[in-house]
Amino acid sequence: MSIKTVITFLLAAVLMTACSHIDEDEQLIYVKPAPVSRCVLLEDFTGQRCVNCPKAAEEIEKIVEQYGEDVVIAVSIHSGPLGFHTNSRFVGLSTDVGDNYFTHWGFDYQPVGLIDRGSPAEFTSWSTLIREELQKTAPVEIELEVTPEAEEYHLQAKIKGIDGNSQGKLQLWIIEDNITAFQLMPDGTRNDTYTHRHVFRAAVNGEWGDDIAVNEGYEIIKDYSIALDDEWNIENLSVVAFVYNAAGVLQVTKTKLLKNDEVEE
Repeated sequence: MSIKTVITFLLAAVLMTACSHIDEDEQLIYVKPAPVSRCVLLEDFTGQRCVNCPKAAEEIEKIVEQYGEDVVIAVSIHSGPLGFHTNSRFVGLSTDVGDNYFTHWGFDYQPVGLIDRGSPAEFTSWSTLIREELQKTAPVEIELEVTPEAEEYHLQAKIKGIDGNSQGKLQLWIIEDNITAFQLMPDGTRNDTYTHRHVFRAAVNGEWGDDIAVNEGYEIIKDYSIALDDEWNIENLSVVAFVYNAAGVLQVTKTKLLKNDEVEE
């Protein structure tokens, strides 16, 4: 080997060594996302012909007042044998999708609730179950953006992995607040001016949502659109978005729909 070759080899080695050295304060260090507080999804399977359901509704209002409507997100799913579909005389709040959910879970009484998709629970235990769920952190974070367009709404959900890699389904629902319709009361009377709250109206992306997988520190984006029913009051509409799997609900969020004149330019 010639002296020139040896010198060239040594220079290359020095340059490679110099390039591979990175000061400790310049090295890339992975920073785990900050923990995210869990919000809780309360699914209330209710019915207008259910005399005890107003008691469950009262319990929901107490819980929401205690924690906030963006922390405990209630959805009243009118369904089952005590639900009521609209006819020529009365407004009904049951939906085919709601009935399918009721049948899927195999309920045999009303009112009955699911707290973050846990075991069926009577309304007298909801407060305790919710308090336990709120002690947990969420493995994912959801940001929901709703934009009015010509004849429909564009919905964008951003799901970020916070703790570990999560797999499950993303579900979006439309709910409506403050609907006046009849309700049988605990004393057996019928109240034709009863105010129904947090009423499930429609599933945006199918009854069971879309499969998703998100890794810690990464984000995925899902886009949807929905045309609103003429019978819905836009001023009282919200979108609920949640991620769930066999273990339960991982995180849930809610945002109101805005009219075109309410959107900031």
